Amino acid sequence: MIITQTPLRVSLFGGGTDFPEFYRREGGCVLSMAIDKYVFAIIKARFDALIRVGYTRTEIAESVDQVQHDLVREALRLTGISKGVEIATMADVPAQGTGLGSSGAVTVGLLNAMYAYLNNVRPAAELAAQACTIELERLGRPVGRQDQYIAAFGGLRFLRFHPDDQVEVLSPTIPEKTRRNLEENLLLFYTGKTRDAGSILAEQRENIPRRLAELREIKALAEEAVRLLQAGQVHEIGRLLHVGWELKKRLASAVSNGEIEGMYQTALRAGALGGKLCGAGGGGFLLLYCPRERQEELRRALADYRELPFRLENDGSKVVLNIRR
Repeated sequence: MIITQTPLRVSLFGGGTDFPEFYRREGGCVLSMAIDKYVFAIIKARFDALIRVGYTRTEIAESVDQVQHDLVREALRLTGISKGVEIATMADVPAQGTGLGSSGAVTVGLLNAMYAYLNNVRPAAELAAQACTIELERLGRPVGRQDQYIAAFGGLRFLRFHPDDQVEVLSPTIPEKTRRNLEENLLLFYTGKTRDAGSILAEQRENIPRRLAELREIKALAEEAVRLLQAGQVHEIGRLLHVGWELKKRLASAVSNGEIEGMYQTALRAGALGGKLCGAGGGGFLLLYCPRERQEELRRALADYRELPFRLENDGSKVVLNIRR
């Protein structure tokens, strides 16, 4: 039995510039952090030749082609596993629609587990690249490339996307006190709504030619955020998050709505300096930057919404159990 643990992520700045339609023209960059909330992927041998897949439903398939879970099916095809396995996935948050990069984490975690099952460990860069191949190319999903890389590498990373599809994974040199303050001043609250990210992302991708100015500003925010953190100006991250959120809302029509705006304005009045919806928008988790001295006031103001405490996760996808008989 193999079990992998793969972190979810909070994307801070640059989301949208990791779409091929943008970065192949101008290059993109994202500042993102892995968090201590995870997707777990399990694979073990079966006695017979069938394939059993367990998630929110259970499948029994006689061949890879019959597997309906598209990420599992394509990961099996890519790794060459064709029969006689049981596979399961589970997560610390709802499986879809949270904005925490669960799809990318599932894909990376599945690949990592399958390669470990084959006793053929692959490096993080290869896991991320193959996860992108599955989601963007084989399945044609309207997603970017950041989630797969932060899931594979973990940590607080500055990801640079080059026009030739190369991805540069950088670890900004940030003072430890600043890193700790950033971690302590970021909070997540669940809006209570999941959403179909695909429709929002599809509109966002379609709008890219008309939103180049916004995307250039979003890219510049990611670069500015790294400079500010390196200079120890951590509270400025709150201001930048607010600027980024105002830009993000222009990328697609369903990014925000009245209820979310009400929640966000309540948070600002209670002491948050800025924030944004994680992922595509429309629901999921609201990320807020709030100095520690105002956080209890913020929690009281958002008492109707569930908080998800989190910390930075330094590790990317890893095998946490490997039992062979």
